[in-house]
Amino acid sequence: MKLTKYNHATVVLEQDGASLVIDPGSFTPESADLVAAATVVLVTHEHADHFAVDAIRAGLERNADVVVHGPASVVEQLGDHDGRVRTVTAGDTVEVGPFTARVLGEEHAVIHRDIPTIANVGYLVNDAVFHPGDAYLVPDAPVRTLLVPTSGPWAKTGEGVDYVRAVAPERVVQIHELLLSEGGQEMNVRMFGTEGLGGVPASILPVGSSIEV
Repeated sequence: MKLTKYNHATVVLEQDGASLVIDPGSFTPESADLVAAATVVLVTHEHADHFAVDAIRAGLERNADVVVHGPASVVEQLGDHDGRVRTVTAGDTVEVGPFTARVLGEEHAVIHRDIPTIANVGYLVNDAVFHPGDAYLVPDAPVRTLLVPTSGPWAKTGEGVDYVRAVAPERVVQIHELLLSEGGQEMNVRMFGTEGLGGVPASILPVGSSIEV
C-alpha cells in the first residue's frame, strides 16, 4: 500500500488501483481533485483544515461512485448525497474495495477550557496506518505507521512523545505540521525519533512524496 502526503493533515492511500483519502482539508489545494479521484474518503472531524466542505462537495458531484465517511457533523454539513455520505462512530468498520478502516475514538483534543470539544475519530487502515485526526488516540491494536500531528493550538511536544510511546508503532510520520517552521518540524521529529524520547524511526515526508506502508 502506498501513502502519499499532502498539505497538513491530508494523506492518500493507494492499493490495487483504489484510492482512500483522509481529511481533504482547506489547506490542501488539490482536495476537490483528490475526492473526485477517490474510491472512499474518510474525515476525522469538522474543522476546515481537515474538512473542506465545498471541495468535498465538488468532488462528490464529479465522482458518482465515491463514498464519504465521517462523524455526524460532517454528514449534517455535506448532506447525504443519496446515501454516499455516511456517519461513523467509534467501533465501526468501513470496508471499501481493498481497504478496511477501523474507526476509533470519540473527541477532539482540548484546545482551551472555554472551547467546547467536538467529535473526532481516528482511522486504522488495513491494520497498517493510523490517522488520529486532532487527538492523541491510542488504538487497541498494533500500528505499523503512526501519523502524528505536530502543530496546532492543542498539540504539545511532550504529549506527542508520550503518545508515540503509548502506541509504540514501527515508525512515525509527521502530519498536521503547517503551523511549524522547518526548524520546528525537525525538532519535533527528533524528539519522537530513535535518537529522541519516542524511541522509534520518525520522519518528515515532504508534500507530494510517497512511501510504502
